[in-house]
Amino acid sequence: MGYRLDPGRPGRQATALESSLRRLVVGQDEAVRKIVDLYQMYVTGMNCPGRPLGNILFLGPTGSGKTRMIEAMAESLFGNAEAVIKVNCAEFQHSHEIAKLIGAPPGYLGHRETHPFLSQEALNRPHTESVKVSLVLFDEVEKASDALWNLLLGILDKGILTLGDGRQTDFSRAFIFMTSNLGASEMEGLVRPRWGFSTTPKRTENGSAELTKKLSSVGVEAARKKFTPEFINRLDGMVVFNALGEAELRQVIEIELRRVQERIFNSKATPFVFRLTEAAVDELLEAGTDPRYGARHLRRAIDRLLVQPISNLLASEQVHSGDFLMIDTEPESHEMIFRRDAEALTPLAMARMAQMPLAAAAAKASARPERPEYKTARRFWTAPEQ
Repeated sequence: MGYRLDPGRPGRQATALESSLRRLVVGQDEAVRKIVDLYQMYVTGMNCPGRPLGNILFLGPTGSGKTRMIEAMAESLFGNAEAVIKVNCAEFQHSHEIAKLIGAPPGYLGHRETHPFLSQEALNRPHTESVKVSLVLFDEVEKASDALWNLLLGILDKGILTLGDGRQTDFSRAFIFMTSNLGASEMEGLVRPRWGFSTTPKRTENGSAELTKKLSSVGVEAARKKFTPEFINRLDGMVVFNALGEAELRQVIEIELRRVQERIFNSKATPFVFRLTEAAVDELLEAGTDPRYGARHLRRAIDRLLVQPISNLLASEQVHSGDFLMIDTEPESHEMIFRRDAEALTPLAMARMAQMPLAAAAAKASARPERPEYKTARRFWTAPEQ
């Protein structure tokens, strides 16, 4: 009797979701905690009945990971980052365009040809045997027309949407996410000192906390000026995403390089493994650093300096199945150098070197007999003890 309980300890499902989100998204702890808390309420059946599972507004500068956070949640729950119903509010700036979402009512021209986008079938499509939730994203919500605003207010409050033909869509098992760049220009002025890695002094923990607090204040104030009190009162939370600094962008590079490696194994192209030197990573960081675009600019740099040259190597048959590429950079010209330092690796070796599950690599590797790795490969990889 009198045993003290720990209300801060989450369950296994929420812990697994949190771990997955932190692995896929960098530097947005507040957003992760908010999502995990709402998901924990859903798992235990403690969410408010008759409302969506969560109404969350994501604010912050472009390229900070707002949309990526929702895709990461879909990837964690369903194994597919595309299992998100996305509504680009920039496409619904006029009232008549709302028919694309709910369908035209009877009697209107094109009634039978207009199929509602937000139907119950669309919401239920990603459901699995164990996870029966839907993820709905209203992107750039500040650009929505008044007609879409009225629909959205009803969804956020009652969790019900009436379609043009009179049918109803139930959002009580859906997470509603909204993103906005409101206040981004003011935030850019606050975070600009974080850029220019060679000259920026190391920030203290108190300085980081103060900056985060200022960014949150700017974002929330911009949202309150733009959105009506009816909208604000229907939200379960507003989360301001932090701009990404050097340390976060280096983690983004690691994530993106892992995704490129997965793309190589999952495509029909020749399976091989690559690694980057520290100098090559620094070159990607230098080429992809822009405070206006965040991680999006970094992804474009990876596509330009890494993915496109790799596609040329594959098309010209300079890379073969089982090769190991070491990618470096020329100090003077800053040109990326691609060097084959091993060949004829088995699927087992490639899987270990890429730090991926064996099945993911072996399933796409060439069907060649198992044989010991060439000695050249042992310079970069030593088999772990079984």
